[in-house]
Amino acid sequence: MPRGPKGEKRPADVIGNAVRVMQIATGEIEEDLGKVPKRAKGGRKGGRARARSLTPQQRSEIAQAAAAARWKKG
Repeated sequence: MPRGPKGEKRPADVIGNAVRVMQIATGEIEEDLGKVPKRAKGGRKGGRARARSLTPQQRSEIAQAAAAARWKKG
């Protein structure tokens, strides 16, 4: 059975999927979202730890490089 973007099980056929979405929308069944994946928790922890370990100068350089990449004309 195919899985959705968050790992939930979804019907393989279009009609079955449409019926399931309608049931969720009308409240006939509850959508089970499950737990937050461990990799998401680890990513948040790692980001905080990295931010604490960087000096203000390093954070500024990283931010400037990110802004330049965002505004770079393609």
